[in-house]
Order: sequence, then structure tokens, then C-alpha cells
Amino acid sequence: MKREIYLVWISFLIYNVFMAKNSNFSQDLDKLGINLSSNQISKFEHFLELLLAENEKYNLTAITDRDEAYKKHFIDSLSLINYGVDLLAEINLIDIGSGAGFPGIPLKIAFPQLNITLVDATNKRVAFLNDIIGRLNLSGIKAVHGRAEELAHQENFREQYELCVSRAVASLATLSEYCLPFVKPGGLFIAYKAEVAAAEISSAENSISLLGGQAHQQMSFTLPNSDIVRSLVGIEKIRETPSKYPRRAGLPGKRPL
Repeated sequence: MKREIYLVWISFLIYNVFMAKNSNFSQDLDKLGINLSSNQISKFEHFLELLLAENEKYNLTAITDRDEAYKKHFIDSLSLINYGVDLLAEINLIDIGSGAGFPGIPLKIAFPQLNITLVDATNKRVAFLNDIIGRLNLSGIKAVHGRAEELAHQENFREQYELCVSRAVASLATLSEYCLPFVKPGGLFIAYKAEVAAAEISSAENSISLLGGQAHQQMSFTLPNSDIVRSLVGIEKIRETPSKYPRRAGLPGKRPL
């Protein structure tokens, strides 16, 4: 009993020391309405330590300042909560072009009941992601090596997810061809974007329709306690994607629909 009390006290102490050092992160979480346990907080800290250490070898991120990483990687990833999706549900989520694990790993840490698949086309990133998953002792999450254009034609991936997210840098038309084939009819694809011009959304309407989707909602906001403008662009899957999409590797980026 004394040992259990001691461990709880140590955990509480570590949590408070961390939050004192990272008060901006704490304030940002409060703004988003997210409450994390001491264990979840420690996982974010461990993730950042591993990311910065491995970044020296693999060039995983251009953001190496700790405060900036908390804001632009962790809080940005968690800003999905602004969209109103029920992240407390046990839904299947796929993160296309996950890179160093954003937004998928922060979402998994904060909302552990999500079942998450991370997809990236670079082997070294997938190896890093699987190492992170193991070191953070995360379950219900896996990293898969492959191109979205190829995986989306496989039966165990195609239209298997209630939610698809992506922070990849590409036009909305291109991202839609990569992502919508993974989404079940009735599900959502949500693109993380910088400030989105109405013209980009308008130019993607034909692509979205061909792929079985329709515009759901687009919302712009600033990340908490910053002047960083972000947008979440949601597309609802209203019917099955024709079997010929996505086209072969490279075409969605070179010749958007």
C-alpha cells in the first residue's frame, strides 16, 4: 500500500514539474478542452525526446525548438477536436503521409481508444514510427509502408475507415484522390491545411465528386495563444469510390482530376 502511494506521489510530482516547464502546452490543451493524465503527458515528452534525437540521423522535422514543436506538431495535430468529430469513439482512423507521426501519434496518445493506421511511403519513417509505437507502449496503432495509390486498391484498406486525416503538403484535389478511397461511405476525410483559399476548394469540387465525396465543412482558426492560422477541410464520403481511383502512382500529384 505504501509503495502504491509512493508511486502515485512520484507520478504526481513528475506531472507537475513537467507542466511547470511546459505551461504553454498546458494552456493550449485547456483552450482545446483536452484533459490529459500524467501518463499521457509523459508520453508526449518522451515522443518529443525521441523525435529530436532521431531527427539528427533521419531529418524527420525542420522544427527543432521544443516550444515550437509542442505548438506546431502536438497542438496542431490535436486541433482536430475543433472539427467536432467524436474522438472518444472507437473509430478506425487512417493518417495518410504521416511522416514523423503527425497527426496520428498525438491523436493516439490523447485519444487512446482510436484505432489508427499510419501510412508513409518512406521506409525509414515507417521504421521510426514503429519504434515510437513500441517505445511509447501504444496499442491499437500500426505504421504501414506503402504508397496511398497502391494501398487503396487492397481489400483490407479500401473503404475500411470512418475517418481519414492528412497533414501532407498537396492540393486538395490531389489529397482527395489519395484519401477518399480509404473512407467508408458515411465517413469523413479531413485535410489539415494552412489558410485555405476558396479557390482551392472550388477547384477540387469536380475531383471530390468523381471520388464519391462532397464538401462537408471548412473551418479556419488560430492555434491557441498564437497567430498561426490553420484550416480543417472536411469532405464527406457519400458513395463508393469508382474502382479506377486512385490512379497509378504519381498521377494524382502530376495531373489532379
